[in-house]
Amino acid sequence: MRYDSLFDRFRELQGYVGWTEDDAQSIRSIAARVEPAFGGIVVDFYEEIHRHAETRKVLTGGEAQVQRLETTLLGWLGDLFSGSYDADYVQRRWRVGLRHAEIGLDQVFCNVAMARVRSRLLDALVRTWDREPAALHSAVQALNKLLDLELAIIEDAYQTEYLARQQQIERLASLGQIAGGVAHELRNPLNVVKTSVYFLLNASDPTPEKKAEHFDRIERHVELADGVISALSNFARISVPEMRAFSVEDCIREALDQTALPETIEVVLVGLGQLPTVAADAGQIHIVFGNLFRNASEAMSGRGRLTITGRSEGPLVEIAVIDTGPGIPPDQRARVMEPFFTTKARGLGLGLAISRSIVDKNRGELRVTSELGSGSTFLVRLRRAPPRDEAEPLS
Repeated sequence: MRYDSLFDRFRELQGYVGWTEDDAQSIRSIAARVEPAFGGIVVDFYEEIHRHAETRKVLTGGEAQVQRLETTLLGWLGDLFSGSYDADYVQRRWRVGLRHAEIGLDQVFCNVAMARVRSRLLDALVRTWDREPAALHSAVQALNKLLDLELAIIEDAYQTEYLARQQQIERLASLGQIAGGVAHELRNPLNVVKTSVYFLLNASDPTPEKKAEHFDRIERHVELADGVISALSNFARISVPEMRAFSVEDCIREALDQTALPETIEVVLVGLGQLPTVAADAGQIHIVFGNLFRNASEAMSGRGRLTITGRSEGPLVEIAVIDTGPGIPPDQRARVMEPFFTTKARGLGLGLAISRSIVDKNRGELRVTSELGSGSTFLVRLRRAPPRDEAEPLS
């Protein structure tokens, strides 16, 4: 977490509980009254920890660790009543909370431990009070506000640690998905190469035609394996887009020319000529359209109608890629653009995931709608380029 943002957050929380400089002064004024109770509070704190298995399990360093922790808690209590709550103070408190999270102490026990400390401090304050009751009320309010802020800092640290662990789990899960997908996709072409190499090494007097057939198989399946690796690399390293104005119609026509759709697919273009220029990376958007066209072709098993429509909607340009395939089942619709999700017998399931990532990076949006038996529509929404900047880089 950034140092200044943590303090800014703390200041916001202070305002939320109504913390003022008067509260800080009140805390400073009672420090001497409660300080004699610190030792007993520390002893009580760790005696209670030893009574509960869930909290006792974090004490793995024996008596030496307990002594260090007791010293730390004494310092924490002294810091609490310093009356100075600057950025350094907040950072120190946040690290204490983070340490509790790192060692695996359930946050619930942090909350009840704070309640125990609060009770002992308030008891010490009331027992030693010899001034007017109104002043005691102000002091108790200030102490409660401060301890509530301490709990908020601890919770923030716990959330930070929780998010870090979740991200690590997700990274490991993704790594497992990647490994499984790559292994599956590479195993088949490698097995083909292996069998062809075995034939070429061991066949007795094979014909030139047979040799050529196996060399061709090796070349085709090496290219297939290389395509798998390239797809994975493209997904992992989508570069920062170069935002420039360009013609969507030209981009779509070029992508169609290079996709080489079967002649059994009818292509219909509607409204592209009237579209304004868009602000995006033309090369990256070309990849998106190529992926969508290939995906549509595969969904229709190479036979059907591909309709590409365009319209201008305020600051956005919308391009719909519509196929006449079987449609996407409802339970798969929300997942079709997830990395490595695929219903095909072959493929890593990266085409749509790459497309969505590219569109997102280009400040656009990619959506899908589909009905079983009625085909699917992929809607690409891009930002319209301001006319005055059409010839200049847009960033």
